[in-house]
Amino acid sequence: MGIFSKTCEYAIRAVFYIAQKSQEGQKTGIKEIAENIDSPEAFLAKILQKLSKVGLISSSKGPTGGFYLDTVGLQRPLADIVAAIEGDDIFTGCGMGLSYCSEENPCPLHKDFKKVRNQIIKMLHETTIGKFNQELINGQLTLNK
Repeated sequence: MGIFSKTCEYAIRAVFYIAQKSQEGQKTGIKEIAENIDSPEAFLAKILQKLSKVGLISSSKGPTGGFYLDTVGLQRPLADIVAAIEGDDIFTGCGMGLSYCSEENPCPLHKDFKKVRNQIIKMLHETTIGKFNQELINGQLTLNK
């Protein structure tokens, strides 16, 4: 089980797949993305629509159309993908999902969870889509078996 929701996991995988294809000079369609990231097509369509709406990915219609990332998109941090899907609460929320939890009124996990959450936030903000994409292309990372 990952630390993100299934929706967010699919979004991250889809962006990486689209980025990889974009680096190869190709645009890609929903069917191809869904097959390669093991996602239900209809569910993925909603995710891609949301990512397009916030400008994380681009798309074009027609026979040579599809989804792609431009050079600006590759410079965006992973945090932008997570925020687009999960909202900003993931960066500030309680590890137990308690609405009352705060610095003044902490839950039992508050102090330890805050340290872990801050490390994850730092990684998400400091790592660009392009950095991971280059490591995928070089074979240093993988998205499939």
